[in-house]
This record gives sequence, structure tokens and C-alpha cells, in this order.
Amino acid sequence: MESQTKNAQTRSQIEAMAARAFSGLELSPDEAAVRELKDGWFNAAYLVQLADGREVVLKIAPSPGSDVMQYERHIMSTEVWAMRLVRQNPAIPVPEILFYDQTRELCDSDYFFMERVVGDNLEHVKASLPADTQATIGQQIGGIIREINGFSGAFFGYPGNADLRADTWRDAFLKMIDAILADAACKGMVFDFGEDELRTTILRHAPALEEVTTPCLVHWDAWNPNFFVREGRIVGIIDFERALWAEPLMEAQFRPLFETGVTHALQGYGKTTFTFPEQQRCHLYSLHLGLTMQTECAYRNYATDDILQLSRQFIRTTMAWLKSH
Repeated sequence: MESQTKNAQTRSQIEAMAARAFSGLELSPDEAAVRELKDGWFNAAYLVQLADGREVVLKIAPSPGSDVMQYERHIMSTEVWAMRLVRQNPAIPVPEILFYDQTRELCDSDYFFMERVVGDNLEHVKASLPADTQATIGQQIGGIIREINGFSGAFFGYPGNADLRADTWRDAFLKMIDAILADAACKGMVFDFGEDELRTTILRHAPALEEVTTPCLVHWDAWNPNFFVREGRIVGIIDFERALWAEPLMEAQFRPLFETGVTHALQGYGKTTFTFPEQQRCHLYSLHLGLTMQTECAYRNYATDDILQLSRQFIRTTMAWLKSH
């Protein structure tokens, strides 16, 4: 995915970054020693082959001053922190962070090298897998997400942005919504519903948020492109940059964006029924996702309007439920 936030680097720059990370080790002389990984939407990423034959992944944050949404500030530090945290649980197959540089001496932004996950991107291969393998993988995903949610924190909101935190989940969530609407207004992004209508609808269901009292670690971005599979099993999960302390029902597995009903992931998670307040919160989180996706379009300048149209439809569907209940 092409995006204006991607901070591309030259081979010589990447070679200097790798030398710092790996005690002066050079890159492989192969022309393909540096290959851009283009699936991501925000950061620049490269598969890098070192002179000793190892392959590692380099991830580079947007340049300082890049136009990003409020919740995206300092998210590379969040990603490194979250990945190191969840590696404490061997049931979560997260790659190791090998080196993290915040000095801005070799690159104008933060970057890190991490272990390469040997496997296929689930988004690329899922359709070709047998139905029973897809079911098994879905259940594994649910179990992994449950393990991630097992970490608890001291506040609600974003680890990398103190302005988007609060002691209660209701207050934190409403701050997050306010930030999205402000980001949209800065870019002149117009939703299919007016700001007053959105706020009124959200506030009518906001009391349901008060049931949530424990801040749990939420990946939030655990869609198929962020999982890797090998021999019919999940062997890696990446992209923890948008992790936050929230309610587990914020996870992608509870969003009916691509699948509906009781999915294999929900079965693997162990959550297949929902109380009415939980349904309210799930729809609030779906609205939050839709608003975020649509607003991001103004900050990324994608080459197509696919994400814009998908998010608009998702918002319309979600608002219909929220307004009728």
C-alpha cells in the first residue's frame, strides 16, 4: 500500500543502520539484500539480508513532522514496548526486537530491526488453504488474542500519548473519539453523519462503557495481514504499534468487517455470546474503527478510494444499529 507516511531509505542508509545494529556487519552483496515490504499502510519496512546470511526486518517510523493522527504519535515506541512485553508469554508468537534506535543520528526517525518470521502472510494464502485448516488457524488466532488480552495495565488509553489516557474506560474512549473527530475536521473530512449526530449517538450508549473496569492490553490491529502461517499453524503476529490499554472487545476479531456470526476466532477466544451492554460496546468500537479508517484516508492519500468506501459503508451499518437500539 502506498502512503505518504512511509519514510523510504536508500540501500546505503540501510547499510549504515544495519552496521550499527549488528556490530559493524555489512549487508549481503546480493542486489536483493534490501527488499521493501509493501503490505503495511503506515511505516516503511524492508527485508534485509546481512553478510552472515541472516535475514531481518527493518521498520522505520514516519519522518518527524509527518502529518499523522493524534493516536499515531509515538506509536513506534509503543510497538517495541508491546512486543517486548508480550514475549514474556511463550503462547504469543511475536518476533524478537533485535535493535531499536531512537537517536535520529543515522535516520531522521526511529527505527528497529526485528527477527524475521518464517512463514506466509495469512492474507496472501488464506483463500488457498483447506477449510479445516482455515478453521484451525482461526481458532489459534482467537487463543493468541486472548493471551495478549491477559496483560493488564494501570490506566486506559494509549501508552505513547498521555493526552489520550484516563482512569476510566468511558473517559478514555470519549477522548479517543474527540481526537478522531478533531483530526477529521483538520483535514476537512466529511462523514455521512454530522458531528452532533455522531456525538449524541455515542453518548446515548456510553453508559455501557462503565462496566469496563480493568485495562487490558489490546492489539487492535490484528487483521489477517498481521499474522503469519506455516504448515497450517500461526507462527507469528506483528504490528503492535496501535496497541492500547482498553477492553478486549475492541479487538479486530469482534468487528464484523469481513466476517459475521460466530467465527472460528471467537470460538478460539472463548467468547461467542454477548450481553446487550456488550453488544452496545461492540458497536461503539465498530464506529470508532470506521471513523478512524475514513479519517486516515485524508492523512495517507491512498492511490484508490477502496478504504474510504469500505469505511463509509461500515459507519452507515454501525450507526443504523446504534440509532435503532
